[in-house]
Amino acid sequence: MKLQIQELTTIEEMISQIETMRFLYPNLSVEKYKSFLLDMVPRNYIQIGVFEDGVCLGITGCWSSTKLWTGKYLEIDNFVVNPQHRYKGIGKLLTDYIEQKALDLDCSSIVLDAFTANFAAHRFYYNQGYGPKGFHFVKILDENKLTQ
Repeated sequence: MKLQIQELTTIEEMISQIETMRFLYPNLSVEKYKSFLLDMVPRNYIQIGVFEDGVCLGITGCWSSTKLWTGKYLEIDNFVVNPQHRYKGIGKLLTDYIEQKALDLDCSSIVLDAFTANFAAHRFYYNQGYGPKGFHFVKILDENKLTQ
């Protein structure tokens, strides 16, 4: 298996991999995806994909920002691996790449959210050296605007 990592920096590149993102958000429309990306990309959002023979097997978004408690940090967002290709090291390849990217950007830390019921993700992130620091509280104002 010859895997290649590629950074996706344009909206067109990201939209072209929507089928991989749909493993996480099955009902994500191109229109909604594009409207979100139009807002996210100008705010340092990029995606990192793992490809084999031009086919995307895993993808994650990330962006850097600054908070008072942590200083500069890198946030992982929408981390997904094609279910048929899990347990092949693709997730580890992505987290290793992101860790190096965070170091290159002089970040103090890497942060992410994982849904509370996603125990497989919790186990994966624990195994990669991540641990909970606090709770991410959410108050839903309009469920119709949610992707999931």
